[in-house]
Amino acid sequence: MLTLGLIIILSYLVGSIPTGIIISRAVGKIDIRDHGSGNIGGTNVFRILGWKYGLLVLLLDALKGVIAVQYISKLHYGILPFTNSTPFDDYTLVQIIAGMVAVLGHVFTIFAGFKGGKGVATGLGVLLVLTTTDLLIALGIFVILVYLFRYVSLGSMLATISIPVTMSIREFIFDANIEGYWTLLVFLIIITSFIVYTHRSNIVRIVNGSEHKIEFKKAKEK
Repeated sequence: MLTLGLIIILSYLVGSIPTGIIISRAVGKIDIRDHGSGNIGGTNVFRILGWKYGLLVLLLDALKGVIAVQYISKLHYGILPFTNSTPFDDYTLVQIIAGMVAVLGHVFTIFAGFKGGKGVATGLGVLLVLTTTDLLIALGIFVILVYLFRYVSLGSMLATISIPVTMSIREFIFDANIEGYWTLLVFLIIITSFIVYTHRSNIVRIVNGSEHKIEFKKAKEK
């Protein structure tokens, strides 16, 4: 139990690292929370400081998910403090737990008054390790949707929703025989629902036409 507790704590702390705030203060001498949408994620950094720093924040936020799933989870040893009724071995289940906690840390960061980002980038890092094929398909969907509609939030939500959908298509139509499909599906539905929930204000703005649209031109540098 102590080891699993340590993994949960470390995953949360890594997920909580407010990279958007750190980068904006380091390169722009500003607090990103006081500009644009006030969000600390890569999209708002892109709008305020330019695409290079926005991409950097996106990659660093995704790296938090990778670190939790790929490295922190390796601290696990012994048996779990509960019965593992999933088709996964104990280590893979610990990876899933670590990934979910890292996403929670990003959204409810202890280092910024429990007000963080939307969880998309860190979730991408988690899924990169756990379900690479479906994530790559989702990234393609994201690019297409953002190009067509110019809404990063819409692209993020629909691309995230597409992951359990594409995994189900691969499993039932193309007979992919994905290991632990049902457990992964439940995990994906939970994380997808959570990410959509964090975008609830964006949904309202999209409906009323006030959501920010991305411009495909050189962003103004501060």
